[in-house]
Amino acid sequence: MTDDADPDPDELKSRYLAEIQGDLRDLRASSAETAGDRRPVELDQQSVGRLSRMDAMQQQAMASAQETRRNGRIRALEAAIRRIEAEEFGWCVDCGAFIGFRRLDVDPTAIRCRDCAT
Repeated sequence: MTDDADPDPDELKSRYLAEIQGDLRDLRASSAETAGDRRPVELDQQSVGRLSRMDAMQQQAMASAQETRRNGRIRALEAAIRRIEAEEFGWCVDCGAFIGFRRLDVDPTAIRCRDCAT
């Protein structure tokens, strides 16, 4: 099918749902695996030196920032699944045109066509 043709909602579901669900599973698993990296840093200077504690605080901040990005992606994937279930997936929220397979292949969470996104 060409990128310009309007697809059937079942075609979009069969083409993207499993991929989106897999990405969602992977992100949730990564979040669970790195939960310990986001714990508050122990402030006891007797057990950890000042530089080590500063490194630990920096690593904790980076892990928290990564979790924030991960949570944003999780929300976008969950919204894509809701759009698939409502048969609204693949259609631009601004103009109503089909977003296009090439754009959805790159990012299945896209909600705008190329023209509206720019």
